[in-house]
Amino acid sequence: MFRLAHISDVHLGPLPALTFVELFSKRITGFVNWHRNRRRHLFTNTLDLVLDDIERQAPDHLAITGDLVNLASRLEIAAVRHWLAEAGQPENVSVVPGNHDAYVRGAYEKSTRAWYPYMRGDAAPVEWQEDMHVFPYLRVRGPVAIIGCSTAVATPPFSASGYFGRRQARETVNMLRAAGEAGLFRVVLIHHPPIRGATAFHKRMIGIRRFAATITSGGAELVLHGHTHLDTVHWLPGQTKPVPVVGIASASQGPGGHKPPAGYNLFSISGSPGDWNILRERYALTPDAQNLALAEMTKF
Repeated sequence: MFRLAHISDVHLGPLPALTFVELFSKRITGFVNWHRNRRRHLFTNTLDLVLDDIERQAPDHLAITGDLVNLASRLEIAAVRHWLAEAGQPENVSVVPGNHDAYVRGAYEKSTRAWYPYMRGDAAPVEWQEDMHVFPYLRVRGPVAIIGCSTAVATPPFSASGYFGRRQARETVNMLRAAGEAGLFRVVLIHHPPIRGATAFHKRMIGIRRFAATITSGGAELVLHGHTHLDTVHWLPGQTKPVPVVGIASASQGPGGHKPPAGYNLFSISGSPGDWNILRERYALTPDAQNLALAEMTKF
């Protein structure tokens, strides 16, 4: 049995001091939103509780599906690099970026360079290289193939959309097919929900139809995403049966907000090709914000 933990939308805080140059961009809208809304509900101690509970469960691997920062400033990106070292070793933690990690032009490249060990495919260069395509990446851990995709792109103010393009689709199909031929359980990590209507129009994923075709053509057993800060299960057509598409609340969300409190998914994967079994346990922050408890158990 392979046990995979899943968190998303870390939004590591607190927000550091930003320079005038950094604020003279789309960041000013995010800066205002943080101080008016997010900082009241996103707490570092909540994230610590989540990680402590995951450590107690001792999963085989941890998947993080994006939005590790808030405004993608230099200090935030560096802080996440240190936080990731606390979350686990690069070989045990797989990361894909979210829209906040590519908040302004150039941020995507800086984030990818800083966090590259957690995004590096098994066959990729050890060191990050300028202008190389990091995504999609393929990591094999035991009976599981982890395929990391990116929808992170810089967008105008008041937009949080993502993009899944043709090149990435072609390479993802090839990875999925190769993993299937090797008899591996295939899980795809992506930030934006690849489901039409799952989020507001200005936060949507552009290329939803292309992603669905990728899953149908390449084959997959599980898709994990973030972005919505919601605990959800959707489905996409698969080669032989529907593929579960699972989202999770923000890992830093405290109680009392409009979104559900922080939590994580824990997937227990067993079986063999053509007869895989998935048990999902969802753990959520308790009302007193002191612990996490089992909130839901589902078999796929």
